[in-house]
Amino acid sequence: MTSAPPTGDDERALLGHTSVVGCAVYVDGLRVPGSWTPADALAEVRRRGEGFVWLGLLEPPIEEVRALAEVFGLPGRAPADAVRGYLRPKLEHHADCTFMVLKTAHHVAHDAPGRASEIVETGEVMAFLGPDFVVTVRHGRHSSLRGLREELEAAPGRLARGPSAVLHAIADHVVASHLGVTQAFEGDIDEIEAQVFVPDSPVGAEQMYLMKREIVELNRSVTPLATLLRALGEHESPLVPEDVRADFRDLVDRLASVSERIASFDVLLTSLLYATLAKITLRQNDDVRKITSWAAIVALPTMVFGLYGMNFETMPELHWEYGYYGVLAVVATGCLVLHRMFKRNRWL
Repeated sequence: MTSAPPTGDDERALLGHTSVVGCAVYVDGLRVPGSWTPADALAEVRRRGEGFVWLGLLEPPIEEVRALAEVFGLPGRAPADAVRGYLRPKLEHHADCTFMVLKTAHHVAHDAPGRASEIVETGEVMAFLGPDFVVTVRHGRHSSLRGLREELEAAPGRLARGPSAVLHAIADHVVASHLGVTQAFEGDIDEIEAQVFVPDSPVGAEQMYLMKREIVELNRSVTPLATLLRALGEHESPLVPEDVRADFRDLVDRLASVSERIASFDVLLTSLLYATLAKITLRQNDDVRKITSWAAIVALPTMVFGLYGMNFETMPELHWEYGYYGVLAVVATGCLVLHRMFKRNRWL
């Protein structure tokens, strides 16, 4: 799949040869004017004694993350954690920092699910949450947070709750993306279901296995996330106030509906897979009956002509003037009788 050309913050990151796509200082929910380096932004927040820094990174190299880890005091394994990929969501609590990995999902546009090579594309958003900063690291072009940043800046009351509110907004954004993917996936399943029960449909077991694989990948992103959100909502932490923890608990309920959809998709796809395999088996049995029927029809002239080719002197009708035509007529009649019989029994 070809990625769309980057725009906005992504374009700035590429043109500037840096992974920093956004660095802003927020005080009382409002963005402080100015262009900041990560070090200057953190120094400004600590000089004021209020507010926080939101630093956004896009697929950073290890050297840049190591430098930023020193600026923000991130845990020792932070550079390696931020640049490598994870198969599942993850949550780690450190002394003065919380590290969270969220798997994002994107529904890949296609003409028809039966001809698609990929339906769900996944990415990652990693977040380091501190008392006066939140550092987000993105992997995957579809996981942009630019729109979310603009949405939060338009609602200062949410940003005024601190960096944990940003983490909640990111988690909410990821859950919403999963919900959107499941809605689009439901349309694909409906289309596949309609094709499976159409006679001589082109849908095969390969398409079913592809969709099952995509469901497994989506489930791998969603199921562990519920445990992480529940941990953030139920366990007390100085980095996450009670009101934000309540919001995380609400997210668990929203995510439950996504998990239920995925489970129902898996059950339905299993049923469709069995139906597809049954159709394939019936088609193969039908082919075997046809082959057997034609083999039986061809066996009759083969046997008769084989006998007459053995050069015996006392073969029936061997010296009859019309013996050749008589044998052909008997063979043709026998083949016709066999054909009618197989046709009547629906083998042909």
